[in-house]
Amino acid sequence: MKGAATAGGLSRRSFLVATAGTGLVLAVGDARAETGPEAAGWRANAFVAIGPDGRVTVTVKHLEMGQGVATGLPVLVAEELEVDPAQVVVEFAPADSRRYNNLFWGPSQGTGGSTATANSWEQLRLAGAAAREMLVEAAARVLRVDVGGLVAANGGVVHQPSGRRLSYGELVAVAARLTPPAAPRLKAPSEFRLIGKAGVKRTDSRIKSDGTAQFGGDIRLPGMLTALVARPPVWGARIESYDRKAALGVPGVVAVIPISSGIAVAASSFWAAHKGREALKPRWVEPAERVSTESLRRTWTALLDQPGSPAATRGDADAALGQGTQRLAATYEMPHLAHAPMEPLNCVVRLSPAKCEIWAGCQFQTFDQAMAAKAAGLRPEQVEIHTLLAGGSFGRRANPASDYIVEGVEVAKAVNVPVRLMWTREDDIAGGWYRPMALHGFEASLDERGLPLAWRHRIACQSILAGGPFAGMVKGGVDPVSVEGAANLPYAIPNLKVDLHSPKTPVPVLWWRSVGSSHTAFATECFLDELARAGGKDPLELRRALLADRPRHLGVLELAAAKAGWGDPLPSGRGRGLAVHESFHSFVAQVVEVSIGAKGEIKVDRVVCAVDCGIAVTPDVVRAQMEGGIAFALSAALFGEITLKDGRAEQSNFHDYRCLRMDEMPVVEVHIVPSSAPPTGVGEPGVPPLAPALANAIFAATGKRLRKLPIGDRV
Repeated sequence: MKGAATAGGLSRRSFLVATAGTGLVLAVGDARAETGPEAAGWRANAFVAIGPDGRVTVTVKHLEMGQGVATGLPVLVAEELEVDPAQVVVEFAPADSRRYNNLFWGPSQGTGGSTATANSWEQLRLAGAAAREMLVEAAARVLRVDVGGLVAANGGVVHQPSGRRLSYGELVAVAARLTPPAAPRLKAPSEFRLIGKAGVKRTDSRIKSDGTAQFGGDIRLPGMLTALVARPPVWGARIESYDRKAALGVPGVVAVIPISSGIAVAASSFWAAHKGREALKPRWVEPAERVSTESLRRTWTALLDQPGSPAATRGDADAALGQGTQRLAATYEMPHLAHAPMEPLNCVVRLSPAKCEIWAGCQFQTFDQAMAAKAAGLRPEQVEIHTLLAGGSFGRRANPASDYIVEGVEVAKAVNVPVRLMWTREDDIAGGWYRPMALHGFEASLDERGLPLAWRHRIACQSILAGGPFAGMVKGGVDPVSVEGAANLPYAIPNLKVDLHSPKTPVPVLWWRSVGSSHTAFATECFLDELARAGGKDPLELRRALLADRPRHLGVLELAAAKAGWGDPLPSGRGRGLAVHESFHSFVAQVVEVSIGAKGEIKVDRVVCAVDCGIAVTPDVVRAQMEGGIAFALSAALFGEITLKDGRAEQSNFHDYRCLRMDEMPVVEVHIVPSSAPPTGVGEPGVPPLAPALANAIFAATGKRLRKLPIGDRV
């Protein structure tokens, strides 16, 4: 999801104020918001609340799933409001797309596409600035002085000539009666004391460490049951029979309920539900044709020999392929991948005839609200979502079908008591949604100088968008998600052609951290490395030449290379590789250093990362996101693979869907490019460059070109 890095038409006149006791609540609306005297008292889009005790509450409209929005977004308010972030209380917004929509997504509320900080950048600063100006005006009235002699600082307003100070808590009763400013003044970057500064502490570290943080699994309601679902083991299978009596005979099992996705077992505890599900012994009627990774690979490979739907064209690549001094071809393959968040999917649902309440780490509140309403037979506005922390997602919780939410509602509707619906890790890895498998076929030619003359890139990748609510984004047979990072290749190659095949399969696919860039970056950056070597050029020098008109790409590339000591000699058996990629309007370059053992063992020693994400609102969070993205990407590059056989996923948990161990984590250095541009995303852009930089480093160390993921732990 993309959009401008402004508030999407947000007017500074869109601020409305409403009173709550003696507290002040500020509401920030978008361009469609109701304004004028008739809206007085309307408590819509409330982002800032100040109580009589001076406590500041910031409402965060995005899901906190580890990426740091509960820290970074309140800083935007605190900066303009002149309060210490440590004095800010964070609360999460309910599901309300009219009030809390993602400004880049139109009427939808949700978190994804690394948009949280970018779409909130001006909106939340305006909220803080408007509150500040109203409090200053309130102080002027209380002190009976001119506003020119007043300054907001450290949670209060000071009259500079006399030194008198009034806390915000002492001013809210007066401020609540004032008219919001038409155009609150935002600070210039030179005035920032918080934005862009290191040292802001995460708001969620302590509660996650001491166990007081609330996730879906922590919610307990009177009379609540726990439910698990037996789902088809093969995509397209349907239930034939199951042993209802045996399941009900398990102590603690209360109900066995057929629902849309399978057979649910509701019980007094997780283990009772788990044993009850095992006792079902369901039999399934499986489809005659069942997919496998091998069959898909054969189909995908054959497609690479045929023209696809054109995604990007420059010059005449077909003709230029025969005009160079060298011609190269290569095929790259990336597997299906599971999201595997540390917290398995879960939600708690309480249903009544006129209301549905949901407690969950919801990533797409608008979809979840609508799908829950449909399942409950209610209107969306009758569904209240209490957004909790989420223990990771990587895109999994943002599925338009709202699978786990719908299951929870269906079970709660059947048993008429609150229900905690849970997926086990095996449920999710073996039967969840996956990053699509992708094959990339390349042909290129080099001119007499060793520079690329032609570049033809063909992709076979199942569409994520086709057939879903975002199908309208597919134009001319091209899913833009499948070709991002390829259709907008930044390199100055005079003749370029990118086309796409989007074969259909029953395998459910979904965005996965960095989406299309997670596979296009590996293919494009590795193949460019091949061209550099074939043309007798240093990989850094070739990129420099081809990115001369791309200053932000070039900026991160130069920074990462310099900090990594690119060109410095390495001992035998070691190598460096690099890659640079833009995703979600952010630019990241990485240099990976590897050592190869006597038996081919791969050890990733060091990763040097440079990122240009506009202004880094909270630099410590940016560094953490780059580090986390690198660990996530390294897990996938070395070990991540879902293989299909007879319509089933062969992996089920971390024993066969490996993730990086702590002792395998390399040293990571993160360098942030100074910038005054509006902020862009950091949750995902750290992922794409890692795999190609790793593969390029292995080539530098061994001379072996790796074109298929995962790499494994040895070459």
